[in-house]
Amino acid sequence: MKFQNRKHALLSLVIASVLGGVVVTDAVAQARGSDRSDDRRGRKAQKAEVLFPNATREEPKVKASSRMGSKLQKLIDTYNNGEDYAAVRTQADEILANGSANEYDKSLAAQLAAQAAYNLDDVPAAEKYLQQALQLGGLDNNGHYQSMLMLAQLQLQDDATIKEGLVTLDRYLDETKSNRPEDLIIKGQALYQTERYQEAIPVLQQAIAASPEPKDSWNQLLMASYAEAGQTGEAVKTAEALAARSPNDKKTQLNLASMYMQADQMDKAAAVMDRLRASGQLTEEREYRQLYSIYANTDNKEKDVIAVINEGLEKGILKPDYQTYLALAQSYYYTDQVPQAIENWKKAAPLSKDGETYLNLAKVLHSEGRIPEAKQAAQQALAKGVRKPDDAKKIINLK
Repeated sequence: MKFQNRKHALLSLVIASVLGGVVVTDAVAQARGSDRSDDRRGRKAQKAEVLFPNATREEPKVKASSRMGSKLQKLIDTYNNGEDYAAVRTQADEILANGSANEYDKSLAAQLAAQAAYNLDDVPAAEKYLQQALQLGGLDNNGHYQSMLMLAQLQLQDDATIKEGLVTLDRYLDETKSNRPEDLIIKGQALYQTERYQEAIPVLQQAIAASPEPKDSWNQLLMASYAEAGQTGEAVKTAEALAARSPNDKKTQLNLASMYMQADQMDKAAAVMDRLRASGQLTEEREYRQLYSIYANTDNKEKDVIAVINEGLEKGILKPDYQTYLALAQSYYYTDQVPQAIENWKKAAPLSKDGETYLNLAKVLHSEGRIPEAKQAAQQALAKGVRKPDDAKKIINLK
């Protein structure tokens, strides 16, 4: 049993649009040789926050070229307007192809083109633009590493490039020396997605410990990693802690029940599910099936199986299908309610893929002395096919 609704939701992309615009606008003004005072500008340009103070990369010295100043400003304005991303790409491509553009001009053009392509749902193009921006190397550390992180996340979204994404992400973490919980979570998720559960655990632990308010989804990911790595006890502890913090959250409680089931703690799993049932929170077929399956795998809980199934059928949540009728039949039989068991075997047998259920029905009918019905059920068993035809024939040939 996997934990409820698990895995594969990627964290939101980090996009540096506003920061890029502010930095480049200032650089363009400098390249034009502007001598306007701060008073004439209306305010002094604020220095951008250093996002990666521990980065090993040396900030590049190159700034916007004077020849590309007007084209860069037009590109920035078009991007910041946020209405015509196709035009952003067109203008960026012109700068990238211009022989007069320097590394900074082209790097910024590639970065903005990447963001525009992403907004147009053209992920392959966004990745190519980001790779160009990184290879050109003209952006400051803020823009350079935000582009690298964005590239990593785009690569991690696709199974075909997820390994490349991990390489890009590791490069980002190594060069920035980042210990931000949000960055570590991305790596933990990627390791989980590539089934490297044992490696994911310490990364996720570090992220959770470093955050003053770790998200429940982070703990759920850690819980899932424990479970997949075979550390069921740790998975249960994590699930219990989450459930204690969110006693009214249905998903969290269902996850806890699933963890108890994996740990073969059926009594605890049943208690969690029954609380949800009593409060009217079991509203889906799979939830009722999970509860009656728990009882079916617990000693002396056949009456609970019957109660849960009948309630689910009455509410229209459980479908009257083969598995439902079979579970009812077996539970009635083991609680010595043979007529009800026979009734449900009769409903289950026609829905079975073979004749084995008909044969079981024939044997029960025979033991109850209902010979004509037993012979008829045995004939139907043969017609649908059984592993041991002789068993059916013995009942058919009874005198």
